[in-house]
Amino acid sequence: MMSKFAFAAAAVMVTGMTAAQAADLPYYGRGRAPYTVNQPLNAYSWAGPYLGANLGYAWGDVSGTQTEPSGIAGGVTAGYNWQSGPIVFGIEGDIQATGADDRFASYKFSNPWFGTARGRLGYAFNNVLLYGTAGLAFGSLEAEQNGWQQSQTSVGWTAGVGAEVGIYQNWTAKIEYLYVDLSKNTYTLTGTDSGLSFGTVRVGVNYHF
Repeated sequence: MMSKFAFAAAAVMVTGMTAAQAADLPYYGRGRAPYTVNQPLNAYSWAGPYLGANLGYAWGDVSGTQTEPSGIAGGVTAGYNWQSGPIVFGIEGDIQATGADDRFASYKFSNPWFGTARGRLGYAFNNVLLYGTAGLAFGSLEAEQNGWQQSQTSVGWTAGVGAEVGIYQNWTAKIEYLYVDLSKNTYTLTGTDSGLSFGTVRVGVNYHF
């Protein structure tokens, strides 16, 4: 009887040690997720790189003048997110072409393009992300008078808010507002020190890798 009990106890111990050793081995039956996320299992993941496109409208004013350039703006976006629980933070950059312009008297000011490089910080409600964003802005302001043109590239800052929603597999849709303030430059054509500040609202889609 004692020998049977000893044999059974030894068998249980061997089985337990074997299971413990197996639990310590790497699991090769499923590929490792490329981007680690500190969040509950089966929750929506915002972590990783993404690319996207957007379209919107920009409106603003040029200091030292009475022009208020406005028009359609659109471009491309790239970024990377990290996630810890519901907190999502990352970096994002974009470049935009715009048709924003305005004419007063004999001169016209236009904004052919602008771009931003920003940080993002948000809170995720599963597949819904609400965020704030701020960072560097840069762009071109062009003056035109009597057939002559003068273009200056300026740097400045930008800040805004947005919402992004997971809509299908790796695709998300977003709506975003940015305020952009670019530094002043001297324009000999108009005899003014002028800088562009404007707001833009845009919608877009992103593909998350």
